[in-house]
Amino acid sequence: MDLCLTPEQEQIRDSVRKLCAPFDATYWLEKDRTGKFPHEFHAAIASAGWLGIAMPQEYGGSGLGITEAALMMQAIAESGAAMSGASAVHMNIFGLQPVVVFGSDEQKRRMLPPLIAGKDKACFAVTEPDAGLETTAIKLRADREDDHYVLSGQKIWISTAQVANKMLVLARTTPIHQLKRRTEGLTLFYTDLDRTRVSVRAIEKMGRHAVDSNELFFDRMRVPVADRIGAEGDGFRLILHGMNPERILIAAEAVGIGRAALHSAARYARERRVFRRRIGENQAIAHPLAQAWASLEAANLMMLKAAALYDARRDCGIEANAAKYLAAEAAFHACETAVMTHGGMGYSKEFHVERYLREVMIARIAPITPHMILNFIAEKALGLPRSY
Repeated sequence: MDLCLTPEQEQIRDSVRKLCAPFDATYWLEKDRTGKFPHEFHAAIASAGWLGIAMPQEYGGSGLGITEAALMMQAIAESGAAMSGASAVHMNIFGLQPVVVFGSDEQKRRMLPPLIAGKDKACFAVTEPDAGLETTAIKLRADREDDHYVLSGQKIWISTAQVANKMLVLARTTPIHQLKRRTEGLTLFYTDLDRTRVSVRAIEKMGRHAVDSNELFFDRMRVPVADRIGAEGDGFRLILHGMNPERILIAAEAVGIGRAALHSAARYARERRVFRRRIGENQAIAHPLAQAWASLEAANLMMLKAAALYDARRDCGIEANAAKYLAAEAAFHACETAVMTHGGMGYSKEFHVERYLREVMIARIAPITPHMILNFIAEKALGLPRSY
């Protein structure tokens, strides 16, 4: 078993790091303060061809795997961009996997190249206020009318909807009381975000101000049948092809944030002097940092295993969820330790670690909470009775 990155993978990581260098922590702090989307960063990533890293070559992508995409996203987060930088391009990497896997050739030729080129920006509209993580309980209606569907209802916590012109949206085409199985009756669409029929309202939140989160209200938005991905009623099965890659990428990004915080804390501990000695000489400072490093590296190995399984087209649900859980917890503790290492200055925006701590909370909460992941692992890995 070779746990080392290939030369090509090392080159990807190095190239992304160089691309991120001009967009330093000061750039991201300013975006955090103003709440403006990092259009310059998104354009730079698109111009270099990275938005298509996991897309097929015949549609303008690089044809690489989720492993390479995870290394790219990790490098972005570790550069100091944290979740603000990662979320600016995150959807482009994993979100359209259902289109890649289940879309027709016509759909892929129409939908993928503009996204890869950065001409289109997409949002991922699944979560609803009354459903939460219970995706089979969503209520957004999609009623068929001739060659269109008409969408009415609500979504919540939809990232980048303020700047997106496209959306991947899951809607109900069959009332739930008419179904034999709750996983049926949902249909997936990739279509235009028609702002004349969708009200987008930003949600104020504690972090990642540069990338918006929103409530969406649909008022009879028309969607052509040609924008339906796969068969009507098969959307839940299709959306699963985006969920495991998303968990893997979130894990990679969390490790990247944790590393960024750890680098800052270690640098501060080497330089800061109190009582005529560097604080890093004190084991009360050194040991928590060392423990954080070990936890991050262990989580990273699980992330790489999950990515390798996905790229080999093998079942990776348990590993992808475990990677997301381990990475988010390790990164949170690394960020918390970094703040405490800085002492009072850790509460200051000047050293950036408070921003890392705020943004790493996203990796703990989304797209699935640690509690639900433990429920899933207990059931699927240990064979325990389902608790939800």
